[in-house]
Amino acid sequence: MKYIHTNIIAKDWKKLSDFYIKVFHCKPVPPERNFKGDWLGKCTGVINASLKGMHLLLPGFDENGPTLEIFQYQENEYKPNPVANREGFGHIAFYVDDVEAVLEEMISSGGTTLGEVIRKEFGKGTLICVYAKDPEGNIIELQNYEPKNI
Repeated sequence: MKYIHTNIIAKDWKKLSDFYIKVFHCKPVPPERNFKGDWLGKCTGVINASLKGMHLLLPGFDENGPTLEIFQYQENEYKPNPVANREGFGHIAFYVDDVEAVLEEMISSGGTTLGEVIRKEFGKGTLICVYAKDPEGNIIELQNYEPKNI
């Protein structure tokens, strides 16, 4: 058994994919997907399902690693504004070298802040993290852990 992907249903799959490619250096995994048919409706439980999108290889993994699957259905259902404490899937997290710099890149690429950057001492180091949102409101945690110099 192994983990293979996390799916995001997008309003605009191309624009959202570009955001993750630019900010988090995800790499497209061809081909672009364009699925429809009875088989898709049966699998997803969505009547007359039709979707387009792509998989993006997550940073830090080789070509067989897990992906971020960004799809857009022909007809999407509305979602409420994401908040960090809503039940269900909450966020995806990226370990980054510089939390503040990546947060700035997120914002300049259409993302928004949700929380503020914090520094918290834990054991033998300092956790630096913040929650933010991609251009479609999905929550992303940025984090780094700086070990103490002893």
